[in-house]
Amino acid sequence: MLKLQNINWTLENGTQIIKDINLDIPDGKLIVITGPNGGGKTTLAKIIAGIEKPTSGKIFLDNTDISDYDITERAKAGISYALQQPVRFKGITVKNLLELASGKDLSIDELCELLGKVGLCTYDYIDREINSSLSGGEIKRIEIASVLARKTKLTIFDEPEAGIDLWSFTGLIKVFEELKSKHKGTQIIISHQERILEIADEIIVIADGLVRTSGQKDEIMPILLENEYGQHCPEGKEEVYSE
Repeated sequence: MLKLQNINWTLENGTQIIKDINLDIPDGKLIVITGPNGGGKTTLAKIIAGIEKPTSGKIFLDNTDISDYDITERAKAGISYALQQPVRFKGITVKNLLELASGKDLSIDELCELLGKVGLCTYDYIDREINSSLSGGEIKRIEIASVLARKTKLTIFDEPEAGIDLWSFTGLIKVFEELKSKHKGTQIIISHQERILEIADEIIVIADGLVRTSGQKDEIMPILLENEYGQHCPEGKEEVYSE
């Protein structure tokens, strides 16, 4: 289980981006974090991954305090993170990256399986360098494939649909569904996409640095849809913001 305890994150100018967030994220679930742009979703994901350090608060993974772990230590502990804006690596081929991620040499069949899941033809890509010759969408798909290769206990995808064409997006939905049904790890997906929200076990809504509401998909989806169409929240529910 991932546990966030009183997480705060404040900019140097005093602006508070994350405000006393407390969350318990169970094992083996697909969790979607949604909410308006600028609400703190990506910042929270980076804090979990170790890219950003909270101003205050604690993070526990399987009852181990990882608050002071850097990104490398968290990766070794079993956390993977797919960036919203993937990094390019001049001199490293797609094959190199996938083998580094998996920690072993990969057969052509294994490479085909990973790249096929993100809609890429293996023979067109395995020897290509991860540099400016690849489009943003191609880089995004390759990074997602590298995260899948790691098979970690906690995988964070930051807006995986960004830069992905419709065909590949349909394939990604199937990948998430497969991970949900076959892999014992937990997935956290940052997304606004309704099709991704629909496959979630639980949904967390973050706005203005706060958890506005959270719960089972069947409980939260109607609230999101009501807000999307300008209707008021049901009595007793906190206000939810949706784009």
